[in-house]
Amino acid sequence: MSESTKNDLIIAENLEKVYSTEGVPVNAVNGVNLKITKGEFTALVGPSGSGKTTLLNIISGLDTPTKGNVWLDGKTISSMSGRELSDFRRDNIGFIFQSYNLIPVLTVEENIEYIMLLKNIPREVRHTRVREILENLGLSGMEKRFPTKLSGGQQQRVAIARAMVSKPLMILADEPTANLDSVTGTTLLDIMHELNKKTGMTFVFSTHDKMIMERAERLVTLRDGKIEKDEKRN
Repeated sequence: MSESTKNDLIIAENLEKVYSTEGVPVNAVNGVNLKITKGEFTALVGPSGSGKTTLLNIISGLDTPTKGNVWLDGKTISSMSGRELSDFRRDNIGFIFQSYNLIPVLTVEENIEYIMLLKNIPREVRHTRVREILENLGLSGMEKRFPTKLSGGQQQRVAIARAMVSKPLMILADEPTANLDSVTGTTLLDIMHELNKKTGMTFVFSTHDKMIMERAERLVTLRDGKIEKDEKRN
């Protein structure tokens, strides 16, 4: 591993990901080196096919690199077994997807506390955390509703609550505003930014949404699987 500090949460070193499309190799990620420190609010940006979602998936352990390594909080995820990696993701990473990925047969409350159940967090603590985060996200009173009875914006709020409620080290969000109108998207981004400031939780987005780019404190621009630009905003 290259030189690191205790504040480095994510280290990606010499990452490559090669896919085969009709027998032709395609470098989705090509020689990427990246460090993200604790508490960052960072966006991976670039045109469609630039490699940003693939990079996010490799960082999270949802995909494996063809070459290179990823360290999360000092641990090499590429050397973890399937069960070990699954447990590590459950305990350390909150995911937000554009398709919400809520469990339709569970209520709002049950969806949010699902990860905490897997982590054996006591019932009293679970209910307190659910109540607090619903209040923060403007969802108080919706605990017993099912996802089909919620608007798209409300469903994404539940997805954000579920990602954050177990207090993971980082939140990885793939195009979280893609299915939302601009007003709802702006509201949710402001909530996430405020929670980032309050809790110090690290956020990494994969996006081409200008609203996210405007709020990101660091923009990592990818093109053809390579980092073209890496700029800190403030």
